[in-house]
Amino acid sequence: MEDIKVQKTLILNEVDGESLREKVRSYFHKTYDIDEKLYELLADDAAFYLRPDPLRHPLVFYLGHTAVFYVNKLNISGIVNQRINSAFEAMFAVGVDEMSWDDLNEAHYDWQAIPEVRAYRQQVRSFVDSLISSLPAPQGGISWESPWWAIVMGIEHERIHLETSSVLIRQLPLECLKPLDFWNICPLDSAAPANVLLPVAGAEIVLGKDFDDPLYGWDNEYGKKQYEVKSFQASRYLVSNAEFKEFIEAGGYQQQDYWTPEGWAWKSYQKAQYPRFWRVTDTGDYKLRTIASEVPMPWSHPVEVNYLEAKAFCNWKAKSSGLPIRMPTEAEWYLLRDAHVNTDQPYWDKAPGNINLEYWASACPVDHFAFGEFYDIIGNVWQWTETPIAAFPGFRIHPYYDDFSVPTFDTRHNLIKGGSFISTGNEAIRDSRYAFRRHFYQHAGFRYIASDAAVEIEDNLYEDDPAIVPWCDLDWESDFALWFIDSIQDYLKGKKDQHVLNLGCKTGRLSFELAKYFKHVTGLDSTARIIQLATRMKEEGYIRYVQKEEGDLDSVAEHSLKQKQLLDCASKVEFWQADSSNLSPKFSGYDAVIALNTLEEAIDPLRFLSMIHQRMNAGGLLVIADSYQYKTSQPPAGIRKAGEPYRSWDWLQEELHEHFELLGEPQDTWQPLRLSKRNYIYRVLQVSAWRKKS
Repeated sequence: MEDIKVQKTLILNEVDGESLREKVRSYFHKTYDIDEKLYELLADDAAFYLRPDPLRHPLVFYLGHTAVFYVNKLNISGIVNQRINSAFEAMFAVGVDEMSWDDLNEAHYDWQAIPEVRAYRQQVRSFVDSLISSLPAPQGGISWESPWWAIVMGIEHERIHLETSSVLIRQLPLECLKPLDFWNICPLDSAAPANVLLPVAGAEIVLGKDFDDPLYGWDNEYGKKQYEVKSFQASRYLVSNAEFKEFIEAGGYQQQDYWTPEGWAWKSYQKAQYPRFWRVTDTGDYKLRTIASEVPMPWSHPVEVNYLEAKAFCNWKAKSSGLPIRMPTEAEWYLLRDAHVNTDQPYWDKAPGNINLEYWASACPVDHFAFGEFYDIIGNVWQWTETPIAAFPGFRIHPYYDDFSVPTFDTRHNLIKGGSFISTGNEAIRDSRYAFRRHFYQHAGFRYIASDAAVEIEDNLYEDDPAIVPWCDLDWESDFALWFIDSIQDYLKGKKDQHVLNLGCKTGRLSFELAKYFKHVTGLDSTARIIQLATRMKEEGYIRYVQKEEGDLDSVAEHSLKQKQLLDCASKVEFWQADSSNLSPKFSGYDAVIALNTLEEAIDPLRFLSMIHQRMNAGGLLVIADSYQYKTSQPPAGIRKAGEPYRSWDWLQEELHEHFELLGEPQDTWQPLRLSKRNYIYRVLQVSAWRKKS
């Protein structure tokens, strides 16, 4: 089994397609194997249903999620149009990062028995293996436009969860676990070295990579940005457990002055007295919780903390030393890395640091892996930075996974760099960019620097994506929502105590307007970037975005609920990200469903129509407004059937007649999408109203 442990991310520009096909197959199976090997640490199936971190799902979710991801992304990409278990592929679809639309309500989940989830995993394994065999060979390599990209994306996604699930296992009660030799702990410990600051010469550095880079990347890695980094001093070692203990003994967890307001609020709520993985016995001895065991505190190992604790330490260190101590920015970290590391994971013979599972499944002493005068430039534990993640200029969203990065471009997710002992695949390469909420725990510690340079915080709170901005304008610049409601006004009477589902809610205007007529409105959209804006409008009362004027000229727009006299409606509205053609069971029991642009945007419009009656109460109102410009490669209508034209209206009546009765003739309404000040796309939506039969 050791051969599944040390794997390297694929080099994707190999020209021999058949050779690359088999490398993808091997990488896929070994990734699947090691993911399942991680769960062998659980003593029994009952442990899968515990929630060691209240901000995350139980482990049963992640057991299913990594398999479901392959099926969902292959369907989104259009490579396949096939479900293996649609219920699983809805329930296990979306993880959590404390976004407002994340769902941690256990009542919404009917977790299945572990043998059933494992059987599903094997079905997916066979399905993907068969697809690897049947797809045309990737001659000339795999680019991010290639159908093979979706498979590699699934593999790299599973490797992310190998690490994040290990963090959750690390928080389970020990009696729920059984240590395995495969997940070996570093036995080394010694007196922790005294940390010192060493000079790092400033330089100009360009971050970001090209779209033809030979290594798989997540969308936030692409684009380019130039930085002029000033000289600074950096600590020789990562902060050890022993060095962090000095902060604790100096009263660091009791003195508010050392903490940011966010940090003090977290510390006070958690009643934290020391890092989460530390244990203090009744006799005052310190122990460290590793992934599956508890050991005497290895004082020479790096401390593992969240950003808020690391920042408090730096503030204490600055006050006690008189130096401008802080964590490095992303650019400063790269300057240090590139000066001392001249290789990358797919190209090294042996990892130069404690990374890629090439040594231990735990941290090791901070003075074990030297990089010139410094230690642990990469590996051992992730290193928190001062930089909230933001896009590089030239950033593009990958259509297969549109919500991987953009929801984190909110100044609340700080980058971690360098990888940990269990970072594999894309996580272990130079260009990887991962960010977490500042109070989240990973296998992460930090290095501190001394620098007078200001930390640049990029505020991306003005939406500027040309695929999103027209929907902002439609909702908040135009009165389309009011026109649309006026067209169905007669059907909305007497709905004050009822619940409505607004599919294709976009940035939320229609959902807010519907709240004038209904007791509660649930807005759904498949695009997390759009749901993020709708949620921001609900929570903060406004959104901002960049409008295209003409040529290189832009303007900014801000709209608020107050301006639209919708403040009183916010409490009646909720927003979720969801696939309309594979809805979670929790989206049920509605008195009305308003489906706007839903058929044309659905992965499987036929499946949506065939199941929507199951989500509605008897006598419920269904309104469909669509231009029928289907995204799917196999449109259900707008084709010839038996040689005759088969239009969408024909299809709609055919599919709905069993469960619905038509209320009047369909009407047309215009939908204007603004591209620039003098350039619009006008769609004509056909609006039809139906009543569910008893």
